[in-house]
Amino acid sequence: MVIKVIVELQAKPGRRAALKSLLENVEAKHGPGATGFLGSTRYEVLDNPDILVEIADWESAEVRAAAMQRVMASGDYAPLAELLAAPFRATVIRQLP
Repeated sequence: MVIKVIVELQAKPGRRAALKSLLENVEAKHGPGATGFLGSTRYEVLDNPDILVEIADWESAEVRAAAMQRVMASGDYAPLAELLAAPFRATVIRQLP
């Protein structure tokens, strides 16, 4: 069953553009070939310029988990620690039957 993942990331003040760039680079490198990845869209939070929200579509929670393990092992997300003001929050959802 197709799932959506809503990820909220709070950048350090003034670092949202760098965070957006990092996410775009990681997606360009790993997204197109990732099994089960259906695409994502990034959003800005209107009343907080340091928050970025990404909503991604995946074929299943299992294929997403496997893909995320591969990306984390690659080290491509390592710069996140320097850019985030707080731990990110990821919520995995699916449509009710």
